[in-house]
Order: sequence, then structure tokens, then C-alpha cells
Amino acid sequence: MATTDAYHSISIERYRVTPELIAKVSSGEWNANEKHRKQRDAMAARRYYQAFQSVTESIKAILRGEDAGMLADKDHSKWYREMFDPSVAAGILTGADLAGYRNHQVYIGNSKHVPLNVDAMRDAMPILFELLQEEPEASVRAVLGHFIFVFIHPYMDGNGRMARFLMNAMLASGGSMDGNTCGKSRRIYGVIGKSQCGTGH
Repeated sequence: MATTDAYHSISIERYRVTPELIAKVSSGEWNANEKHRKQRDAMAARRYYQAFQSVTESIKAILRGEDAGMLADKDHSKWYREMFDPSVAAGILTGADLAGYRNHQVYIGNSKHVPLNVDAMRDAMPILFELLQEEPEASVRAVLGHFIFVFIHPYMDGNGRMARFLMNAMLASGGSMDGNTCGKSRRIYGVIGKSQCGTGH
């Protein structure tokens, strides 16, 4: 796993992680049943690591020529399951919790934006992926894919990380991805945050 990518993507969600912790969970040295004060942060890093591996496989398929929008439509539920599977293993969530999109209204802390209700969200998600398939420019797919995914907020948790995975996949489809994407994007996230909630959070 790219440590820099993981550090920025996890820490922006306000988890307290270090490159050393990320390296530990990436190497398999971390036990999901460990009891220590950093359990929540370690689990966040482990979840990100598993999802990152799944996204990497999707990106490899995109680079082999598969349609980026179509593949993201097919694979994003797999990314989500991988991201929260360690929570199932630890008994925090059940497998049913990872099946499909949310069934309840979700709210974003410190934000004036209220995501779409459940019915509207279920109507909007197929349209998002149709638009990603129809858009010829990779940079447009990346920016609007990220923004609209977060605007819709199809899951109860993990939407920001999922949107960044989607953005990276779309950038890769145009040959524009590099190891510092998340770090360089912090300023972009701040601008988007201000446009959505007026706070930058």
C-alpha cells in the first residue's frame, strides 16, 4: 500500500494514524482482536489497506482497457465491503450491514448539506455511473465523480474514502494518477467542503 496515500486519506477523516501504524497493518502484523487504545485507528488503517488492494485490482483492469465508469459501477460495492470487513471480523458490524446502500437518512457533521433521501439516492447512483461511462475526459470523471458521490452519500459511513477511491480510479483511467494524489488534493477537499457546508470540514 502507498503509505503516503493511506496517511492522507485516513487522517483527513480525523483518525490518528502514523506511517508506522500503516506499515504495521499493511504487513499483517496487526490483530483485529488486539485491545489497546489505538484499536479504532488501527482498524481504520486495516480497513483502508484491504479496500486499497481491491481498488488496485480495479485500476489494473482499467489500465488493461476496461471502461472506467462501468468497472467502478461493478466494483465499488466490493471496495466498500473490503473497507469494512475487518469490523465484521471484530464483531462490530454484521455482514448484512455491508449489503447494498444505506436504508436510512444520513447527516454530515458540521455541514449544512443534507444528503439525498434513500429513494432519491437509489435513483441517483445508477445515473452517476452512467454519466461516468459517457464522459470522455478522465479529469472531469475524477472531479465530478468525487463531488457527486459525496453529495449523494450512498453509505452510512466511509463516503469520503470511497469517493477518493473513485477519484483515483478515474484519474488512473487517464494516466494522471501518482502517489501523492491525496496529499495534493487536500486543498481541493477544503474548497469543496466550503462550497458544501461553509466550514471547510
